Amino acid sequence: MSKATRQAYGETLAELVKENKKIVVLDADLAGSTKTALAKKEAPERFFDMGIAEADLIGHAAGLAASGYIPFASTFAMFAAGRAWEQIRNSVAYPHLNVKVCATHAGITVGEDGVSHQAIEDIALMRVIPGMEVYVPCDAAEASATVRYVAGTKEPSYVRLSRSAAGDVYSEGEAIDVTKVNVIRPGKTTEVFACGVMVQSALGAAELLKKDGIDLEVVDVCRIKPCDEEGIKAVLKQFDTVFTAEEHNVIGGLGSLITEIACETYTNRVHRIGIQDRYAESGPADALMHKYELDAEGVAKFIKAHLG
Repeated sequence: MSKATRQAYGETLAELVKENKKIVVLDADLAGSTKTALAKKEAPERFFDMGIAEADLIGHAAGLAASGYIPFASTFAMFAAGRAWEQIRNSVAYPHLNVKVCATHAGITVGEDGVSHQAIEDIALMRVIPGMEVYVPCDAAEASATVRYVAGTKEPSYVRLSRSAAGDVYSEGEAIDVTKVNVIRPGKTTEVFACGVMVQSALGAAELLKKDGIDLEVVDVCRIKPCDEEGIKAVLKQFDTVFTAEEHNVIGGLGSLITEIACETYTNRVHRIGIQDRYAESGPADALMHKYELDAEGVAKFIKAHLG
């Protein structure tokens, strides 16, 4: 059943606060939207609404981490990666504190909230911070696995979550190693590395491309940093031309990661599918994904054109 990754985050966090008394939850006046309200219901004494004060949110999370707690701090991706970037860098990453920044409503699928809320730079902003781990789960099962995984580490982490419901890629209860790249659909013609909701777009594109004789391999990359470099290299060596797909600016995100590894290791030609360094606009999520050619049809069109 399709479910937004933010919903899976909230449900999993609600389970975790019951299992581990060291886990605390902080939000910036958006608990209903980020779904941390589900954790608040289970453990109200370990939930803190910091109001519309994202820098304060991260500062308090850092203090709680320094005191031995495991804070999950949530707000929209635009505010977490944008307004609170300095605090994440200086108060969390630099002292290497165990803070989990779980940001929802990332990418253009925020839809009608418009450009001011459509974070298309957050992967790049978090990826560039030394010591910061970055995760982009594609569906509910992987989101749940990611949240459980980061809860068990001592690393500062950024988890990117979506607003809109996403089709199931993994089965509920399936064992998922979020630290490794996962070949979701094997193929023989070319491959696409995808993250987040673009995994579903890539799978849809693979079905569309079959009629043109193109057998597309789809690779899910949940952990962007530190990446599964050996796994990426193993997949890269199979094809001369590869693609990347992300609901993010093509600069600094998954496409940049794959290009860096390919450049250092092989001579692959890498084509990046994503937001082409421009802003989108307000509108329904599906309409925006179609207009900016991030849906299955757009991904298939891009791959077909560049293979030619």
